Amino acid sequence: MEIPAGLTQSAFSELIGCRLQRLEEGVAEVALTLEPHLRNRAGKLHGGAIFSLVDITMGLACSSAHGFDQQSATIECKINYIRAVEDGDVLCTSHVIHAGRRTLVVEADVYQDERLVAKAQGTFAVL
Repeated sequence: MEIPAGLTQSAFSELIGCRLQRLEEGVAEVALTLEPHLRNRAGKLHGGAIFSLVDITMGLACSSAHGFDQQSATIECKINYIRAVEDGDVLCTSHVIHAGRRTLVVEADVYQDERLVAKAQGTFAVL
């Protein structure tokens, strides 16, 4: 997939350390390493960092589905946190499960190795 330079990263995704691993039509994978500034008070990966990873990955999946010449925005997103992350990397994989003219529905799974960390579903508006 040919992607114009600079369209897969934002200032925020760079700030938290997101790294694009794969981008295909309707599919995106983004990795994140647990760094000290991403820890919650219990020393685990903060739920907000996981949610941000999910939202960023879902947004990239949407862009790869409708094209980087259009924009989309999150309307809603629901996430289930399955287990805590104490160290290492996590990988979020997002799939567009419905690509309509006005909205897209996207699913995402966050894994650490073979262990499910979080599962999410979101709806995005095509702008």
